[in-house]
Amino acid sequence: MARSLKKGPYVDARLLEKIAKAKQGEVVNTWARASMISPEMIGLTIGVHNGKTHIPVLVTEEMVGHRLGEFSPTRKFVRHGGKMQKDIESQAAAAAKPAAAAPAKK
Repeated sequence: MARSLKKGPYVDARLLEKIAKAKQGEVVNTWARASMISPEMIGLTIGVHNGKTHIPVLVTEEMVGHRLGEFSPTRKFVRHGGKMQKDIESQAAAAAKPAAAAPAKK
Protein backbone atom coordinates (compact mmCIF):
# COMPACT_ATOMS: atom_id res chain seq x y z
CA MET A 1 0.00 0.00 0.00
CA ALA A 2 1.39 3.39 -1.01
CA ARG A 3 1.92 6.26 1.38
CA SER A 4 -0.16 9.39 0.75
CA LEU A 5 1.40 12.23 -1.21
CA LYS A 6 0.40 14.65 1.54
CA LYS A 7 2.63 12.86 4.06
CA GLY A 8 5.54 12.34 1.67
CA PRO A 9 8.06 9.50 1.66
CA TYR A 10 9.07 7.87 4.96
CA VAL A 11 12.73 8.19 5.85
CA ASP A 12 13.89 7.50 9.40
CA ALA A 13 15.11 10.70 11.09
CA ARG A 14 18.16 9.02 12.63
CA LEU A 15 19.13 7.62 9.23
CA LEU A 16 18.98 11.11 7.72
CA GLU A 17 21.31 12.38 10.47
CA LYS A 18 23.78 9.56 9.81
CA ILE A 19 23.70 10.25 6.06
CA ALA A 20 24.34 13.96 6.59
CA LYS A 21 27.45 13.14 8.66
CA ALA A 22 28.67 10.30 6.41
CA LYS A 23 31.67 10.69 4.13
CA GLN A 24 32.03 9.06 0.71
CA GLY A 25 33.16 5.42 0.99
CA GLU A 26 31.98 5.07 4.59
CA VAL A 27 29.34 2.42 5.40
CA VAL A 28 26.28 3.71 7.28
CA ASN A 29 24.61 0.87 9.22
CA THR A 30 20.85 0.98 9.72
CA TRP A 31 17.97 -1.17 10.91
CA ALA A 32 15.38 1.05 9.17
CA ARG A 33 14.43 -1.31 6.33
CA ALA A 34 11.14 0.56 5.75
CA SER A 35 12.92 3.83 4.92
CA MET A 36 12.63 5.04 1.37
CA ILE A 37 15.78 5.76 -0.63
CA SER A 38 16.10 9.49 -1.27
CA PRO A 39 18.37 11.36 -3.72
CA GLU A 40 20.70 12.39 -0.85
CA MET A 41 21.70 8.73 -0.45
CA ILE A 42 23.04 8.28 -4.01
CA GLY A 43 26.65 7.11 -4.01
CA LEU A 44 26.67 6.05 -0.35
CA THR A 45 27.03 2.50 0.92
CA ILE A 46 24.34 1.68 3.45
CA GLY A 47 24.55 -1.45 5.63
CA VAL A 48 20.95 -2.70 5.77
CA HIS A 49 20.19 -5.18 8.55
CA ASN A 50 18.58 -8.42 7.40
CA GLY A 51 17.91 -9.85 10.86
CA LYS A 52 21.37 -11.32 11.29
CA THR A 53 23.99 -9.08 9.66
CA HIS A 54 24.28 -5.76 7.86
CA ILE A 55 24.38 -6.24 4.08
CA PRO A 56 26.21 -3.41 2.28
CA VAL A 57 24.05 -1.77 -0.41
CA LEU A 58 25.59 0.77 -2.80
CA VAL A 59 22.81 3.22 -3.65
CA THR A 60 22.43 4.20 -7.32
CA GLU A 61 20.01 6.52 -9.15
CA GLU A 62 17.71 3.66 -10.18
CA MET A 63 17.06 2.80 -6.52
CA VAL A 64 15.49 6.16 -5.59
CA GLY A 65 11.89 5.65 -4.49
CA HIS A 66 12.40 2.03 -3.39
CA ARG A 67 12.70 0.80 0.20
CA LEU A 68 16.05 -0.17 1.74
CA GLY A 69 14.70 -3.58 2.74
CA GLU A 70 14.17 -4.55 -0.91
CA PHE A 71 17.94 -4.81 -1.40
CA SER A 72 18.69 -6.88 1.70
CA PRO A 73 17.06 -10.33 1.52
CA THR A 74 16.06 -11.82 4.86
CA ARG A 75 15.90 -15.45 3.76
CA LYS A 76 18.73 -17.60 2.44
CA PHE A 77 17.80 -20.04 -0.33
CA VAL A 78 19.64 -23.32 0.20
CA ARG A 79 18.37 -25.42 -2.72
CA HIS A 80 15.72 -27.88 -3.74
CA GLY A 81 16.29 -31.55 -4.28
CA GLY A 82 17.90 -33.63 -1.63
CA LYS A 83 20.06 -36.68 -2.41
CA MET A 84 18.99 -37.01 -6.05
CA GLN A 85 19.76 -33.34 -6.80
CA LYS A 86 23.15 -33.67 -5.09
CA ASP A 87 24.03 -36.66 -7.33
CA ILE A 88 23.05 -34.74 -10.48
CA GLU A 89 25.19 -31.75 -9.47
CA SER A 90 28.23 -33.94 -8.68
CA GLN A 91 27.93 -35.68 -12.08
CA ALA A 92 27.72 -32.31 -13.85
CA ALA A 93 30.79 -31.05 -11.97
CA ALA A 94 32.75 -34.23 -12.84
CA ALA A 95 31.83 -33.88 -16.53
CA ALA A 96 32.92 -30.21 -16.59
CA LYS A 97 36.27 -30.86 -14.89
CA PRO A 98 38.00 -32.85 -17.73
CA ALA A 99 36.85 -30.32 -20.33
CA ALA A 100 38.38 -27.46 -18.35
CA ALA A 101 41.63 -29.35 -17.71
CA ALA A 102 42.31 -30.10 -21.40
CA PRO A 103 44.81 -27.64 -22.93
CA ALA A 104 43.69 -25.57 -25.90
CA LYS A 105 45.31 -26.50 -29.26
CA LYS A 106 46.63 -23.80 -31.56
